[in-house]
Amino acid sequence: MADDLLSVELVAADRTVWTGEAVMVLARTTDGEVGILPHHAPLLGNLVNGTVVVRQESGDPVVAVVHGGFLSVADNHVGILAEEADLAKDIDLAAAERDLEQARGSGDDDSIQQQRRAEARIRAHGMAH
Repeated sequence: MADDLLSVELVAADRTVWTGEAVMVLARTTDGEVGILPHHAPLLGNLVNGTVVVRQESGDPVVAVVHGGFLSVADNHVGILAEEADLAKDIDLAAAERDLEQARGSGDDDSIQQQRRAEARIRAHGMAH
């Protein structure tokens, strides 16, 4: 790996979602949005439900939706360990829209979480297409 690239590993609780090299990673933590460039200071943060964008050297973005988890940065390595994660290109938009409509029908805490997850999947899908 070149010194001007980040080694990125995006892992869900049940599988590796994406690995590769990048020039930048954008993610949202409980402290706000963070941009990671090569030689970033060590960092450990709690991820919030939302998107992670990995900018490859070619300029092509890898967009993923994550639900919970952690972000760690050390020695040009970015580790993203999410409870759930999917690449935006793999998201079924129609299913996400159905999930959103179903979640809006109820006001309990579980439905609110399901609504937020569906909204994050829809946003991620839009960013990748």
